[in-house]
Parts: sequence; C-alpha cells; structure tokens
Amino acid sequence: MHLRRRIIAIPSLNPQLQVLRHRFVECDGEQLESGHCSGTMADVGKKIREHVGAEGGYHAIPKSREGLLKFQPKRSELPKRSMMDSHTTANILLENDALMRERFVYGVGLLRMGRIMEELDLLSVWICHRHIFPPKLPEGVPLPYTFVTLLVDHAHFLVEKFSADVDVSLSGHVSWTGNSSMEITAYVRQNGLLLAKAIFMIAARDATNSGPAPVNPLMPANELEDCFYREALERHKRRAEKLSRLDSKRQPTKEEEQIMYEMFTRTKGIEGLSQTATLPPDCRWMSEWHRSTLLHPFPQNRNEANTIFGGFIIRSAIETSYITACLYGGDYSVIRFISDITFTHQIPVHSYMKLRAYVVYTQDNYVQLMTVVNAIDGNNFSEFHSNTLHLTYSCNHKVPEILPTSYHEALWYLSGRRHFQRFLASINRDMEGGSSPPEKIKDDDLRKGI
Repeated sequence: MHLRRRIIAIPSLNPQLQVLRHRFVECDGEQLESGHCSGTMADVGKKIREHVGAEGGYHAIPKSREGLLKFQPKRSELPKRSMMDSHTTANILLENDALMRERFVYGVGLLRMGRIMEELDLLSVWICHRHIFPPKLPEGVPLPYTFVTLLVDHAHFLVEKFSADVDVSLSGHVSWTGNSSMEITAYVRQNGLLLAKAIFMIAARDATNSGPAPVNPLMPANELEDCFYREALERHKRRAEKLSRLDSKRQPTKEEEQIMYEMFTRTKGIEGLSQTATLPPDCRWMSEWHRSTLLHPFPQNRNEANTIFGGFIIRSAIETSYITACLYGGDYSVIRFISDITFTHQIPVHSYMKLRAYVVYTQDNYVQLMTVVNAIDGNNFSEFHSNTLHLTYSCNHKVPEILPTSYHEALWYLSGRRHFQRFLASINRDMEGGSSPPEKIKDDDLRKGI
C-alpha cells in the first residue's frame, strides 16, 4: 500500500476553534510505534546524565571532557539507523501526582504549554542519544557527544483538549539527518489522542562542544518510515529556502507595500499631511504593546554543556508572551502555534536573560507575537541576542487591531502577518479535519491585512 499524507482542505476557522479534531495528520493516519518506553521524564534526565558521564551537582568548573575527543567516530564508521531505533516514549504522571500537576497547570486549570515544550526539548536530546551508535566506542566510556538545540521548526497545540489530571505521554523519533544535525519529530498525547506536535532540529557537537560531530545516517526501514522521511525532506527543503531569504532582511512584496500604504493613509490621511498620526477606532499602537522581563537563570536550568537549557529558554519566552497576549486581549489566551524558534547563541550559565514580547499582528480573535530573548553576560554585562520566537495565540473574542507607528514596526507587522499565514496553512497541512478560518478571514482580508 502506498502511504501518503492526507491533506484535507479547510474552508474557514471559527474564532474558538471548537470543532478542531483530536488528531494531527500523519502518514495515512498511521503512527510510528516501537513499544520502547524510557520511563518518566525524570528518568530521561537521569539517563542523559549517565550517558555522557556528567557529574552530579553543580561545579563552577565542570569536569573536563577533552579525554573523550579521541573516541569521536568518523562518519564512515557509523552504521545506518532507522526511525524505530530512536523512537521512544516517556510519561508525565499527572493523574496520581498532585505535586507534578501543580508544576504543569495555570491558575485557570489549563496545562502550561511552556512546560510541555521544555520537556519535549529534553526528550528530543534523549532521542538523539538513542539514534547515535558508534560501534567502536569501548564499553563503559561515556558518549563523546554534546547535543544542542538549533531551532524549533514549528509546534502546534490543541490546548483546550488537554486535561490537567490525565497522564501525558511524550514520544518522538529522528525523522531526518544531515552530516552533524538531526530533525526530531515529537508528539504529545493524552488517552491516546494526539494533542500537540513539534519539530526540533538538534546539532551534534563533540565532547567539548567545540566543533561538529558526525551522526549516523538515517535509512527508512519500511514504507511508513519512508513516508515520514519524505515529509521531513520537504521541511528541510523549506528551511533551506528560508535561510536563503532571511525574514528579517526580506524586502516587502508589492502586495505588502500596498498594505503598508493603506495603513499609512488610515493614520496619516490620504495626503499624509498630518504631523501626528491618528489612531482609528478599535485599534492600538504597536509601540505601546510590548512587555518585558528580566530573569536570572540558575545552575538547575543548565544542560550538560553547562549553558542554559534550550527548553528553559523556550518555556520562559512562551510564558512572557502568554502574559502579553492575555493583557492585550483582556482575557485568558491560549497558544496555538510556534514557528521558527532559532537559537543564534548559547547562553552561559552565569548570564541573565532579557525577554521582550511584542504584539506585531492581530486578526479577528488572534494575536501574533514576536518574543525576543537577549542574554546579559554575568562577567562583563555585555548584551547579545540569543533567539527569537514567533507565537500565535487566540482569545475568546475579537481583539483590537494593532498598527505600526514607524517603518521598522511596519516590517515587524508584515513579518507577523507572514507567520500568521503560516499558522493558517499549517492547519491544512498538520491537522486532520478542523474548524474553518473565521468568517472574517478571507483571502481578500489576508491580502489587505485587515
């Protein structure tokens, strides 16, 4: 039987997404299942530490791993691996553990998707450990690798379908490999229903995190794995195309220039003679809608490379954006989608984090945010950029329209619009069935940005 992706067209989305189905699109509705379980997520963290020979506790000067460099294999020595080799599941036990539930819920009873993403990032690292197999590594020698999150391609959530008192099952597998990088497809389920899906890119580094390390090539073992692999190749192609035209440096298209002109005339008048912009009814200025916070990460937030764990950075950024979305909408908001989380610099364990969430685009009941994470070096207090997240939230009602006040903000607006369009497209691509885009979100509206 030829396995292929099932894509169902979605004509429209109602504001609450109430009829969204409980499944994400997989290859002909089938899923990869190895039967392997890594225990709880606490067990996963312990396995990773044991695998790399990490010392217990925190040491300002970590134990040197230079001695492991001689064990780094050559790529030609690494045998091919299948997706089933890396596939595993791990559990978050919420049903009978009240203290664990407390860590994972908001005050309104919804599960914290920032926490879920943090755990998925950790599981993705463990999946990389399971994929890497250097046959010449002597028994008892720690794995001479370090794994670093490069980016999150995207993540999709069905937040309201989660229950705070039902165990959560996380699973995933390697879905694509390069020379020294791996794509991980990760899933979140409750009661067997697939409620969230995320795509991570992880870089394999040597034992001292000073250079790239080769990874085992991925070879699909059957038709199902081949179907997942073809989907991963499509994503890799899209990522390569995006790298060639960075969104931050992308020149507006003719259509986007028209959108900018229409916004200008709405606030400055047709002739543009007004010295001060006038805010149209039910609108807000972008310059007034950003919220920021400073965090001091601690050693408990580090990874085995002694830098701040990528999952902690993602969780902190999601929670900052959540607060901003709630304040903007005047009600509780829920996260729907994350796209293009790119880590440009690792954050040393002695640093501080500055997070700033900007409302950059709105449409109907949706709020699109850009959250920027900078780090402040704890030694010389210089500031540098770490990563940027693009997040889509929904509210229970229509939100005020956000409008830029400068050319720079207009470019952010257009970028936010592109990411929102990616969210709408992903519903068609990632989900089976679904509600339809809000009646007000028509093709003409997307063109106009209204």
